[in-house]
Amino acid sequence: MTGNVIVGQSGGPTCVINASLAGVYKTAKDRGATKVYGMLNGIKGLLERRYVDLAEHLKGDLDIELLKRTPSSYLGSCRYKLPEICDNREIYDTIFEILGELNINYFFYIGGNDSMDTIKKLSDYAILINSDIKFIGVPKTIDNDLAMTDHTPGYGSAAKYIAASTKEIIRDGLVYDQQSVTVIEIMGRNAGWLTAAAALAKGDDCEGVDLIYLPEIPFDIDKFMTKIKELHKVKKSIVVAVSEGIKVADGRYVFELTDHIEFVDMFGHKQLQGTAKYLTELISREIGCKTRAIEFTTLQRAASHLASRTDITEAFQVGGAAVKAASEGYTGRVVVLERVSSDPYICGTDIKDVHKIANVEKKVPLEWINVEEASVSSEFIRYATPLIQAELSPIMVNGLPKHIKLNL
Repeated sequence: MTGNVIVGQSGGPTCVINASLAGVYKTAKDRGATKVYGMLNGIKGLLERRYVDLAEHLKGDLDIELLKRTPSSYLGSCRYKLPEICDNREIYDTIFEILGELNINYFFYIGGNDSMDTIKKLSDYAILINSDIKFIGVPKTIDNDLAMTDHTPGYGSAAKYIAASTKEIIRDGLVYDQQSVTVIEIMGRNAGWLTAAAALAKGDDCEGVDLIYLPEIPFDIDKFMTKIKELHKVKKSIVVAVSEGIKVADGRYVFELTDHIEFVDMFGHKQLQGTAKYLTELISREIGCKTRAIEFTTLQRAASHLASRTDITEAFQVGGAAVKAASEGYTGRVVVLERVSSDPYICGTDIKDVHKIANVEKKVPLEWINVEEASVSSEFIRYATPLIQAELSPIMVNGLPKHIKLNL
């Protein structure tokens, strides 16, 4: 490939998002890119003309390996929604002016649904003004809710953390002879992929969680309490996994049933927090037993010390595949993962039209959810198990993982 490249990261980070950045950078340099720029804080930073020449910061193979093992977004992130082209052409003119100043030929954006919306709008505007810049989306989200891809980089590692931590919580609950109920609150606004991963904790050394509730199914508080009371008669320790985004039949989030401070981002997303707390307080009032609410929060996306090697490898691969697609002339596309086989696990990459992916949410198939048992099916277990396999150990210094930092 000839000319210059620019790459950015957007939305909530994952513990493997930088592996995709490493894949873009290394593949672009290997294919002959003159310069590879990194946007600071995504498209928002680009609009403010904040960017770096990555060659000045990534000096060799060790830096690339550290980057692959470093959680969060090396370049910084943003939640910035581009307006519709018809509403504000000036902002697009500014973006393309900046890209022209940098002689950019290829634009890569690593992110989820909202980030793919950015790729869609920029590639559409490029066609409108006859620009030759190629725009490619690189998938990323622990939520696993991007359409047309078997799964998203970031999900496997988050699922691995959730399953491992859930196993540890279950064992902890067995220590004392008093009865208790623990409710684990797991990320997931409208899609329950992460919460479903709690089911992976079950094995010959762990009985698994007792109940799992996903946002795909309306949450019935009365039925929930009935199940808890029935379990309370026969079990010392009860562990429940709930998605932060579960809603009651009238559409309200469960956390909205109590006093809460509401924050809404520019995409209209409410901050979801307090579901486990509400449910444990309800259980405590009605049953009177010991309860504990546990929120995994940002640990789900930051725990690189327990990353899936499969996930890191695929995150790097989709970065490289994006560069390959752009150098072959594709634009307005998103790299996707296509599963060939689950046993043995084989997965490749392809590219799909961004218009079929942006703003489309992929949810857990209803046939994978056992509503009566409040659990997930064996099909989900077969789907998710390959994604959490193997480890890529951190590079340890003084007993702690070594990360790479962008020094400005």
